[in-house]
Amino acid sequence: MMKTIFPVRAARTTGRTIAIRKISLSLTLILVLFCPGPTLAQDNSASEQPALQSPSAAPQAQQATDTTSDPDDETKEKKFFFTVHRPNYFLGFTYNDNPNEATYAQAGREIPNNYEAKFQLSFKIRLKQNLIYGKGDLYAAYTQASWWQIYNTSAPFRETNYEPELFLRFNTDLPVLAGLRNKQVLIGFAHQSNGQGGDLSRSWNRVYLEFIARKGNFMLALKPWYRIPENAGTDDNPDIDEYLGYGKLYGAYKLSNLVFSFTLHNNLHWNENRSGLELGLSYALQSNLRLYVQYYNGYGESLIDYNNFTNRIGAGIMINDWL
Repeated sequence: MMKTIFPVRAARTTGRTIAIRKISLSLTLILVLFCPGPTLAQDNSASEQPALQSPSAAPQAQQATDTTSDPDDETKEKKFFFTVHRPNYFLGFTYNDNPNEATYAQAGREIPNNYEAKFQLSFKIRLKQNLIYGKGDLYAAYTQASWWQIYNTSAPFRETNYEPELFLRFNTDLPVLAGLRNKQVLIGFAHQSNGQGGDLSRSWNRVYLEFIARKGNFMLALKPWYRIPENAGTDDNPDIDEYLGYGKLYGAYKLSNLVFSFTLHNNLHWNENRSGLELGLSYALQSNLRLYVQYYNGYGESLIDYNNFTNRIGAGIMINDWL
């Protein structure tokens, strides 16, 4: 009788643990999203206001514009003022039909499940304004992306990528093509690593240029980069360029409450061509909360998976999109 009772109790305890973990996660998200607290402002300095307004709405629109200035302009008197850098989101449920089993097995780690959560946090701070002859603002930025095996009994964080950056941003207004105008040019340095050791360690350093163009509700950006060479004896991922290539193209289009977005990178090799494509669709529920669906297909979704083909679909919530 004892052999029968104890396994049942253990199973019930495990079930309660998972249920409590899910309830705690839900409560945490509700507190973060809906409770009063510090505001992370969105940088819309390069965005354009809608061109068409009715005459009766023009004074109200002008008043609204005057009271909602560019967040970066407010930092003139605030040295430490956070603004968003890249999209911030939480995908509570994702499914990947090709988890990186071989890498974890070789490292003696638990094989990841197909189901997990994914989230990204990203912000920046303007350190110095008009740094070079009255032009160019110096920024420090930080982005963290995490893949969380929340549906596993032990719920470990399978992978976290940390990416601090330092960059100069120049505001421009140069014609590109088809009515697009280049609004910003960034020159920066980025370090990215996953904070792990041994066979699971991944890292690289890059210098990059970033050109961001806009036209109305459409944004398109090109970001070429150069990987800073490392010592061959200590390089954890010497062939990462063969999978992530030498830059990326990304963009977004806003249609009413919907924002469609994409990010694409490719190694530009005719032989053994490899790429990664991320597609996103978000829907505004309120000013700072959006429903979000993301699809990823290809290589390089995370550092640990830079050479593993990923096919993932996920859904959750988003704080800010590109537009």
